[in-house]
Amino acid sequence: MVLALTVCGIVVALVVLGLFVFGLRRRLIQRSGGTFDCSLRWDVPEKPDTSGKGWSYGVARYNGDRIEWYRVFSYAYRPRRVLERAAIEVAGRRLPEGEEELALLSDAVVLTCLHRGTRLELAMSDDALTGFLAWLEAAPPGQRVNVA
Repeated sequence: MVLALTVCGIVVALVVLGLFVFGLRRRLIQRSGGTFDCSLRWDVPEKPDTSGKGWSYGVARYNGDRIEWYRVFSYAYRPRRVLERAAIEVAGRRLPEGEEELALLSDAVVLTCLHRGTRLELAMSDDALTGFLAWLEAAPPGQRVNVA
């Protein structure tokens, strides 16, 4: 009986510690500011897929001329993807359709982009989209920026 209670206590302590580290990671990512909720779908086919598959929920952070994208459900402190401002080309925007509405946040707008030849989609709120497009347009002189 004592062994079972000890094992249960250790399991509960590990779960609480894991949740604490999970929350601490999110705070460390957000501490420098310039973050926004952003879902990402990488290497998307030409024809839009509205099945809702392939979307990963994350947090994006502005860092100079780059956007660092972190998966929400991860313990990694390094970004999963890094998008450079000079390499981002906006191809269009649309509202979520079909099952995508269930996979994304309720107020999301889907932005289709090209980054170094890779087609990707970013889903973010209207406010985050306005900030993202303003950040793209605010590129230093001489950088080619394509904002649809």
